[in-house]
Amino acid sequence: MRPIYLTLALTFFNFTGNNSMRVLLTLYALHLGASASEVGIIGGLLFLFPVLLSWFVGGLADRKAARKLLLFAATCAAASLLLMYFFPSLPVFYAAAALNGLALSFFHVTLQNLIGNLSKPEERARNFANFSMIGATTSFFGPLLAGLSIDHFGYGWACLATASLSLVVISLVLWQGRHLPPARGRAKAGAAPRTLIDRGMVVMLITGGLVQLGYDLFQFYVPIHGHEIGLSASAIGGVLATLAIAAFIVRNFLAKLSERYPGEKLLMWVFLTGALGFALVPFTSNAYVLGAVAFLFGLGMGIGIPLTVILMFANSSDGRSGQMLGIRLTVNNTVRMSGPMAFGAIGVAVGVSGVFWILAGVMLGGGALALTQKFKNKA
Repeated sequence: MRPIYLTLALTFFNFTGNNSMRVLLTLYALHLGASASEVGIIGGLLFLFPVLLSWFVGGLADRKAARKLLLFAATCAAASLLLMYFFPSLPVFYAAAALNGLALSFFHVTLQNLIGNLSKPEERARNFANFSMIGATTSFFGPLLAGLSIDHFGYGWACLATASLSLVVISLVLWQGRHLPPARGRAKAGAAPRTLIDRGMVVMLITGGLVQLGYDLFQFYVPIHGHEIGLSASAIGGVLATLAIAAFIVRNFLAKLSERYPGEKLLMWVFLTGALGFALVPFTSNAYVLGAVAFLFGLGMGIGIPLTVILMFANSSDGRSGQMLGIRLTVNNTVRMSGPMAFGAIGVAVGVSGVFWILAGVMLGGGALALTQKFKNKA
């Protein structure tokens, strides 16, 4: 199997499991009586280790072979879901969320760095677009797997179904992992990656973090809104799947859009559709209308995350791509950890509808910030 195809296959199974886990954690915690703020803390803990370790893991990805890093990550992901199956209680869910986040911190940096290192410069936008389309596909299958498993077999079996995806990852790495490239660290002694003193990098990191915040909190709060208006787990999973369909469609055009439009204009489109989607959610009262809003949201926000990955990789120092992606993921995962916690607390004060309107304003602010900086789309 060609290394690029193996990397995309590993991406599919890993992130399907991750997206299923996020929906499963939210609905299982609500089923056990957790409040919105408790669900926010659990959701935030998914990103504790990605915050603490992404930069470190990025350095490992530059220096170490990917095979061992991926095996470690898959083992942690499977263990987190088995904890939920054998010990279904809220205190255990906190530990399971953190452990699953440990897996995510290794998977995310390692897979992104593999895509970049396996790509020639002229192929990079297309390969990252393919990577992002796989991600969109997993955002479709993950919530559906969680919702259908819960409704038809119960929460325990949903945990086992999601854990089985990690076993597939382990099997693929053991079977075909020898085809993955060795570490490609090429940094010169004393060389340092671009840092936060570069204004362009600061703006890139902030806008990337805001894109991640918007995309994640939409997926986090739509199930809460759906639960409030009486939707079933399958219906909620179906709504989130429409977001994934839209993201998949628009990511098909990412390479051409990157060639035609400057990065700041693309990011402005991302933030405007994000703001509109958040503003419309509180007015929805059934799965069909909510699905249409999710589709609209995905048509813009769907390219935001892969676009910021392309921008970051293109500006990486030679041999430091893993570290630069690690810096990006550290910022993004700080947002992913603190966002659900902060907005969970805000939701107690202003209600779930108020959270959606506040997030619409945040997205507009991100769009304005994006226009203050000229972004290079290519290395």
